[in-house]
Amino acid sequence: MQAKIKIGAVSYLNTKPLVYHLDDIAPYAHISYDLPSRLADQLASGELDVALIPSVEYFQDTSYEIVSDACIGCRGPVLSVKLLTRVPFDQIRTLALDEGSRTSVTLARILLQQRFGLTPQLESLPIGAGVNDTTADAVLLIGDRAMNSPAGGFVDEWDLGDQWCRWSELPFVFAMWVSRSGVDTTELVSAFEKARDEGVANLKLIAAQEASAVGLSEPECLSYLRDNLYFHLGQREQRGLELFRHHAVTLGMAPVG
Repeated sequence: MQAKIKIGAVSYLNTKPLVYHLDDIAPYAHISYDLPSRLADQLASGELDVALIPSVEYFQDTSYEIVSDACIGCRGPVLSVKLLTRVPFDQIRTLALDEGSRTSVTLARILLQQRFGLTPQLESLPIGAGVNDTTADAVLLIGDRAMNSPAGGFVDEWDLGDQWCRWSELPFVFAMWVSRSGVDTTELVSAFEKARDEGVANLKLIAAQEASAVGLSEPECLSYLRDNLYFHLGQREQRGLELFRHHAVTLGMAPVG
């Protein structure tokens, strides 16, 4: 019996449309779920054949290949990635970074450098810590913490998806399906696209199932999935991805390749 292809996926809200009924659509695959950073490590070590990994992790190995046009991106405000600041943006000197996403960290650093010429001192904001546990001038928040961003103590905030799209005039791609070199992904191309298409067609059902777990109402959850996220890797998304790679390399967050 041929060994099942090993796929790594993420169980975050924004990934639900991409993995909708994927187990049924791809019965020839073994699907496991973990944190994005761990999936990237497992793909690099060969423990996984294909994984849904953050875009900055895709840049780390030039032999990686994108599988299908299913992705997690945005063409405007993304809602779940925010930079909150206690001082005017051009006065930011220290930046506390949510440990959950190297892609969002790189995005924040690119925008601050390009918009204001800033390279603030960085510090970590542990996943269990709150914004009041740091005195940094600005704080990067992702996921549920960004969508329910705290009030008080901050003079301004950026939605980083919105800021990127306005500055670059291109979409931003947060994650995509990526394979190791030499893996036969012929069947997976259509499987990932079918799962995505069915997921997008059932956003209302996904919102009903997931809203309470992330502290959103069903209408808020549906609006986020439908209006803030974009799940197709088109030509403009690919151009945005390459621009992001260029600036990530410049910052030393990705290898020259």
